[in-house]
Amino acid sequence: MPRRPTPVAEDDLLLLDNQLCFALYSASLAMTKLYKPMLDRLGLTYPQYLVMLVLWETDGRSVSELGERLQLDSGTLTPLLKRLEAAGLVRRERATDDERRVLVHLTSEGRALRRRAVQVPKEVACATQCSIEEIIDLRQRLHALRRRLQPAALPRERKQDAA
Repeated sequence: MPRRPTPVAEDDLLLLDNQLCFALYSASLAMTKLYKPMLDRLGLTYPQYLVMLVLWETDGRSVSELGERLQLDSGTLTPLLKRLEAAGLVRRERATDDERRVLVHLTSEGRALRRRAVQVPKEVACATQCSIEEIIDLRQRLHALRRRLQPAALPRERKQDAA
């Protein structure tokens, strides 16, 4: 049976500590700060790390697939990929079947970096002081929240088109 939210007095609705958005935002900031020294050792920024995670899952993704998976637009993704390419971790090439598509492949250095990166999730799990079960539950709940929020976050004109 789902738990009912604790009632909050109207006067308390706008208290910072009662805001879900602030709890998520401040937790995200804390998580990003935790990752920074670990990723510095790998020579990656956090967004670059996310790109590498996707490519370690499946090499040879198109730029549009990367953007969808990471929820990043091409204006954000393209400079990230250029920096990863300049660092020798990825290479971009046009698809032979459709030259409009750009595929991103790991280099041997990019594949080798994966072995060093394996330590990052272990260190993060340790820093959270959560059990594996708690981490899995929290991750699943955050994914569920994101899925519920996505339709509400669609631009108004796209919602009207769908109706």
